Amino acid sequence: SWQVWTIYMILAANFSEEQALKHACLSCDAALLCNCSSMGLDFIPPGLTAKITALNLSHNRIKHIQSKDLQQAVNLRVLLLQSNEISSIDNDSFASLGKLELLDLSNNSLAFLSPVWFGHLVSLQHLRLQGNTYRDLGGSSLFSRLRNLSSLHLGNPGFSTIRQGSFEGIVVLDKLWIDGGDLGQYEPGSLKVIQKINHMIIQLRNAKVFSAIVRDLLHSVTWLEVRELKLEIEKKSLVQNSTLPFTLQKLTFKDASFTDQYISQLIVLLKEITSLRELEAIDCGLEGRGEWDTKAIASSGKSFVETVSIVNVMIQNFHLFIDLEGMESQINKVKRLTIASSRVFMVPCNLARNFSSLWYLDFHDNLLVNNRLNETICEAAWPSLQILNLSRNSLKSLEETAKYVTRLHKLIYLDISQNKFAEIPDVCEWPKNLKHLNLSSTQMSKVTTCIPTTLEVLDVSANNLREFGLQLPFLKELYLAKNQLKTLPGAAPIPNLVAMSVRRNKLNGFSREEFEGTQVAAVHLSLLECHRTLVVVLTCALLLLLILIVVAVGYKFHAWIVDNIIDSIEKSRKTLFVLSEHFVQSEWCKYELDFSHFRLFDENNDAAILILLEPIQSEAIPKRFCKLRKIMNTKTYLEWPPAEERQAMFWENLKGALRS
Repeated sequence: SWQVWTIYMILAANFSEEQALKHACLSCDAALLCNCSSMGLDFIPPGLTAKITALNLSHNRIKHIQSKDLQQAVNLRVLLLQSNEISSIDNDSFASLGKLELLDLSNNSLAFLSPVWFGHLVSLQHLRLQGNTYRDLGGSSLFSRLRNLSSLHLGNPGFSTIRQGSFEGIVVLDKLWIDGGDLGQYEPGSLKVIQKINHMIIQLRNAKVFSAIVRDLLHSVTWLEVRELKLEIEKKSLVQNSTLPFTLQKLTFKDASFTDQYISQLIVLLKEITSLRELEAIDCGLEGRGEWDTKAIASSGKSFVETVSIVNVMIQNFHLFIDLEGMESQINKVKRLTIASSRVFMVPCNLARNFSSLWYLDFHDNLLVNNRLNETICEAAWPSLQILNLSRNSLKSLEETAKYVTRLHKLIYLDISQNKFAEIPDVCEWPKNLKHLNLSSTQMSKVTTCIPTTLEVLDVSANNLREFGLQLPFLKELYLAKNQLKTLPGAAPIPNLVAMSVRRNKLNGFSREEFEGTQVAAVHLSLLECHRTLVVVLTCALLLLLILIVVAVGYKFHAWIVDNIIDSIEKSRKTLFVLSEHFVQSEWCKYELDFSHFRLFDENNDAAILILLEPIQSEAIPKRFCKLRKIMNTKTYLEWPPAEERQAMFWENLKGALRS
């Protein structure tokens, strides 16, 4: 019967799918990389050979790795086992993987780590163990045999202890990442055994552990990144009993929380690290108003920091933040300053005047406005500044902006893009040495002689310009993309032009006269911009071809569907019609009833059983099914009862109809 046939097809499909998955897992690409990720596997598939160089088994349900699983994969260089349910590994599971360079066991259920697992991985360069359930690294070093290890990522939310000897055997690391949000016990000297670390990321909340780790890393790490530090740091020196020279050059705080007192204390302590040249705070929070202990900071000596970056720092009461009076002596060595996405609306004049060494200043994505620029860029402020980024602020007057910027006598590069200038005056004052000006996305509809003639690079892309006719004798690069230009700028007014971008304009073509015979070394235009007619013709042709393919496929599957319906009806002892008003009007009903209307309703038998899912008036049935309309008026049919107490009777009646 049709019911048995349907069940068979479902079972066969499931069986075929399972077999196909297992075979697809071992079908590697030309580079012998085998992707078995996200296939629901609960074991490492058999049949791995020496030909395979990379195996991805991530995001499956593997619980155990056996000795035999990887025994033949002797040339494996990459093994990805992350995001499984691995809780146990046989001691010699990786014994044959002497060429393995990357092993990822992250995000599994390993409650302990064994040094035996890694004993034969002499070529291993990258090891990822984070996101498991172990609380420490065991009693002996896991990594003593891993002489080529370059990057190591370990830890988890429950990782609590680092002991001496944990990193024994590691000499040099490019990157060490420790997730230690719950790290509360750190034995001093544990990280001191590593002679050099280029970049270390540690996620922790315990301030005492932070201090102990910094002391151990003064002579080995170049860049230390600390994440999620929440508590007050110790008052003890960070460099106690440490000898010069130090190697720590860059310190980053990410997702950390500071108070005014914490900031004051931290500045004093960090001055002791005489090698420190760069400070960075990203996605941090400051609870305070800038009431720092400036006397203690000033009396603690000079700072050696040259680069300061503050990005997306949230100050709850930023409008109450004070002017940091007393910090002037601490900033005269800073050469590069970035304060971005931090709701800065002004800088006190006296503070700005003391940035005597600063040549790079980035204030993008803040709240700077024209009427406070007189304070931020006052006379004698930022005396050495060469590069200034004021993009994505709230500046609205180009004339006023240019007037204040003129006070920056050494300025070469100015980015004031993504401000809403809209209007542009005919005359503006600019710094005499300005060579690079970015006015992109400023809603300008024209350019005037306000633009300085000293420029070598000008970006006015993403505006509403319809023409460009400025005389800029020194200009080498001109960016005009995403405007409304219909013709190219003339060549004579910009004789030294080397590069020009005119993408996404309304250019219809180029004439020889527009170039006045100037040789163009290279043109980078899209196919649409160069051959618009050809592109339109090709697009129409491809669209027509696609329509033909869809029609052909639809026709082919239409015959297959109809054949299936006819075949199923002919082989069935009973044909069950469940009719709803929507189905009666649908195409599928048309296919089934077109055939069965004659086969069933012309024959005087009870092969057809009608069930009405909802009340249907005979008038709602298309007129071409006249006999069905007549049967509904003369023959008993089953109607699905909405009331639950009547549904048992419905099923009994249906069973009786099927047996008849």
